[in-house]
Amino acid sequence: MAKTSESRATSRVTIREVALHASVNASTVSRALNPATRHLIGDEVVRRVLASAKSLGYRQNKLASALRGGQSRVVGVCLPDIENPVFPPIVCGIEEELAAVGYGVLIANTVGTLKDQERMLEQMLERQVDGLVLATAARHDPLVRRCILDGIPVVLVNRAEEGGQVPEVINDDFLSMRLAVDHLVELGHKRIAHLAGPERLATGLSRIQGFQMATQQHRLSGTVILEAAEFTREAGRVACDQLLKEHKSVTAIIAANDLIALGCYDVFAAQHLTCPNDISLIGHNDMPLLDMLHPPLTSLRIQHREMGRQAARLLLGMIAAPGAAPHRITLPPELMVRGSTAAPRNTPLRTRTSKTAPASAE
Repeated sequence: MAKTSESRATSRVTIREVALHASVNASTVSRALNPATRHLIGDEVVRRVLASAKSLGYRQNKLASALRGGQSRVVGVCLPDIENPVFPPIVCGIEEELAAVGYGVLIANTVGTLKDQERMLEQMLERQVDGLVLATAARHDPLVRRCILDGIPVVLVNRAEEGGQVPEVINDDFLSMRLAVDHLVELGHKRIAHLAGPERLATGLSRIQGFQMATQQHRLSGTVILEAAEFTREAGRVACDQLLKEHKSVTAIIAANDLIALGCYDVFAAQHLTCPNDISLIGHNDMPLLDMLHPPLTSLRIQHREMGRQAARLLLGMIAAPGAAPHRITLPPELMVRGSTAAPRNTPLRTRTSKTAPASAE
């Protein structure tokens, strides 16, 4: 007797029930529902099976069938801050590449303590993911080591880990800082500051090193590096306020990311400084809507979507051929020059006054 819609809502319809409804055997149903084997049976039978499956509300258990083949065809993606505009393009690139070969994506926002992150990793593994893409890595990361020890395929994206033990896809941060410094020097700036990200993260350290190398190449002596506590707007606000109190002669700032740069806009507004008339500013990442700021923010455009695609390709390669040597892909950035950079004035910050509306990050 056919199941009612109420009974079907509480129990999964089986292939045998579809076969009975369509008056065929179970193996025929399996072939008809699989695009790879559908050609082995007649079109009329395929139509009848599909109609029966739809009528009964049958849904394939893709996870169970994949696990019978030894894989879930699901990849875990771990993000450090899902609200940061940097990460959605990375996830889109990962999803596009994986969807093309029939893989799904499970996304986790990893915040909190190391124990919280370890719990998240366990939950990913309990769901039988075939591998992981981590955008969360610190320079010395215990989760990466755990994956290595357990033989879990893992690829790092956006952030690297010291040692190069796993594949990674990153931006060329040294080139980023060289482009930024070159641009400011061409405008005539000599007293340039870098509001850095935290050194515990590879992106923080590499951008510091890139800034040092670029300023040394130009033989600049009046440079300043001040580390922000996090890659956030609030941390940028605190760091910029400290910078302008302690180094009043600075004429330009290179922020380690756009969120830190937004914190600088807040400080400029509070101190009635105009950008770029009083001080120039460069961000990093070129996240969406920077052209809507006043003034529009000059920033380093990072290939985040391509990062995601490349990371997915590396992970698929690891899943298909375990044991391959780690591979690093470094993508070049592009400097997007907008209204927040200009030639410096000759007067230091302590004597500058503003006659126009202050810059705003809103």
